[in-house]
Amino acid sequence: MKAAIHHGRSGLDGLRVGEMNMEEPGPGEIRVRLKTAGLNHRDLFIMKGRSSLDPPLILGSDGAGIIDAVGEGVDGWAVGSDVIILPTIGWNKTEEVPYVPQILGGPTNGTFAETVVIPAKNVFSKPEYLSWEEAGVLPLSALTAYRALFTRGKLQAGEHVLIPGIGGGVATYAMLMAQAVGAVVSVTSRNETKLEESRRFSVHRALSSSGNWNEDLKGEKVDVILDSIGPATFSKYLDVIKPNGRIVSFGASSGDSVEVSLRALFYPQLSWIGTSMGSREEFGDMLRFMEEHAIRPLIDRIYPLNETAEAFRRMTAGEQFGNIGLDLTFSCT
Repeated sequence: MKAAIHHGRSGLDGLRVGEMNMEEPGPGEIRVRLKTAGLNHRDLFIMKGRSSLDPPLILGSDGAGIIDAVGEGVDGWAVGSDVIILPTIGWNKTEEVPYVPQILGGPTNGTFAETVVIPAKNVFSKPEYLSWEEAGVLPLSALTAYRALFTRGKLQAGEHVLIPGIGGGVATYAMLMAQAVGAVVSVTSRNETKLEESRRFSVHRALSSSGNWNEDLKGEKVDVILDSIGPATFSKYLDVIKPNGRIVSFGASSGDSVEVSLRALFYPQLSWIGTSMGSREEFGDMLRFMEEHAIRPLIDRIYPLNETAEAFRRMTAGEQFGNIGLDLTFSCT
């Protein structure tokens, strides 16, 4: 089968489209013939961390397609079922948080291929209202946003949430989800085009990342901040968050280390909360939430499989607003 394979050389230089053997599902597994798959920044981090000593790996955590083979002992799924893939493996109950969530597409082979073999627990029925492109780019980013906003951030209607770095998948899902529950949503970006795009979705404030957020918010303070950036913007959070506010961190695009005065946390009694990915329970809740509120993924661009490297270059350049996906229907019937 055709697949986008990383051959162990660090970064995009190791990515090639080639042939891999198609796997057969074992007991408790199913095989999905993929229609579409979605890119995530996680894929870039994995490629960056690999070396020539690592075996070939098919990247990709997101995807949607049609079951074309079922392993022994699988109940409830039949060949021909339209499904969407849950990327987190082995995390079923929300409260049973693993030390490090296991995610499809590293260390196990992922979705940038004609087919993928996964545990039967890792598929859900594809929401009928979503196109194949929308379903394929949905899973990991939407799950991360849902858990960050609601399980960890406890966002409520009427609260003000600030989403720095608008444009990526998680941030755009978070914007739409927060608006759906009646929260006030403000965003930031270094890119004026992305700020203009976010204004099309009626955000409360669209702030330049380099600006004075206190002035731009006109004295308003926020209840919740979704942090995917880290040290480059963290000090600004403490200037605009309300006492008893929550900072929910799920990424570190500008680095892993943050210096912060402990007094700046404990005097206003702030909560700094970590989150990553999400459970099987939350994935089901997220799909129901999306359907209830008729939320559709924002798709930036869909590339054919043989242009996977080009798709990642767009992501690396930070040019996208919404999700970048791969079309795998070249071989689907």
